[in-house]
Amino acid sequence: MNRAILSAQRAGEILAAAAKTRVLVVGDVMLDQFIWGHVARISPEAPVPVVDFERESFMPGGASNVARNLTALHVATEIFGVIGDDPAAKQLKTLLAEQKVGCEGLVGNPSRHTSVKTRIVAHKQQVVRIDRETRGGLDAKLTGQLLDVIKSKLDGADAVIIGDYGKGVVTQSLLNEMKPLCHDRGIWLSLDPKPVHDLNLSSLSLITPNRKEAFELAKLPDDTRNHNPLADKNLMQTAERLLNELRPAVLLITLGELGMLLCQRGKKPFHIPTVAQEVFDVSGAGDTVIATFSLAIAAGASPVEAAILSNHAAGIVVGKIGTATTSPEELLKSFS
Repeated sequence: MNRAILSAQRAGEILAAAAKTRVLVVGDVMLDQFIWGHVARISPEAPVPVVDFERESFMPGGASNVARNLTALHVATEIFGVIGDDPAAKQLKTLLAEQKVGCEGLVGNPSRHTSVKTRIVAHKQQVVRIDRETRGGLDAKLTGQLLDVIKSKLDGADAVIIGDYGKGVVTQSLLNEMKPLCHDRGIWLSLDPKPVHDLNLSSLSLITPNRKEAFELAKLPDDTRNHNPLADKNLMQTAERLLNELRPAVLLITLGELGMLLCQRGKKPFHIPTVAQEVFDVSGAGDTVIATFSLAIAAGASPVEAAILSNHAAGIVVGKIGTATTSPEELLKSFS
């Protein structure tokens, strides 16, 4: 049914148009480190597995993973955030430059650590994660510096994506400035929310909570489950409350193995079943969803078309290990 709504030809037209757009990403940037190995024994010192090191890899994470998802689909992309004055910052900028992400909007500050998440993976399973980061909110001076850089690059942008990962860059004062700046210029404004971070998320173009985050934002209990999301009374109530209270143009609730729920005021919710064939790693899938949805809207797609395209993109990346991206060729192939 969804393939009939969005054909491979139309998906190709959207991706071709997206390659002529420009998207800005604002938020908590981080460096993802993966240490790969295998486990053959338990430590004699403590009841923990001993991981024999095989290799390590690094990639941009958080809001910078949103940015690399955009450039992987050939969208001109610039990133804005705050980094430390440390080796991780240099490594992150090098990786982003390799993936053609503009890094002039990364503001350096020696009093903050560049966020680094170290994941130790053995036999395709994450054993443990170590986080090194500064979580405190930006002060007024640093927020002002960041906003000045964003304002200098905002004209001519087709969409702005705000990635809030609770590391302090996305504050209420930043949001209060970003909303009118984008609204006055007719720029689509997407946000991936972190409910533990109590912010006023009203009047955005798009918010993309997962199920847990949606219930937290609506302050409702999640005590019903139905394989058909449209028959899940609590989920429907949560969606209605978020639409009425926050008034986004589009609410897209990601539901893991059940796909996505697209909600707009005055329209019936639209369920999009997952297209994932195999799920190896869901880390970063939300980044892929918000990136693909936003670039599709910037390229002239309808919300339904954008949701179906982002669902296909998410279905591809969860079949890969680690935070991953998809190419236009892979994405188009998934429609055949």
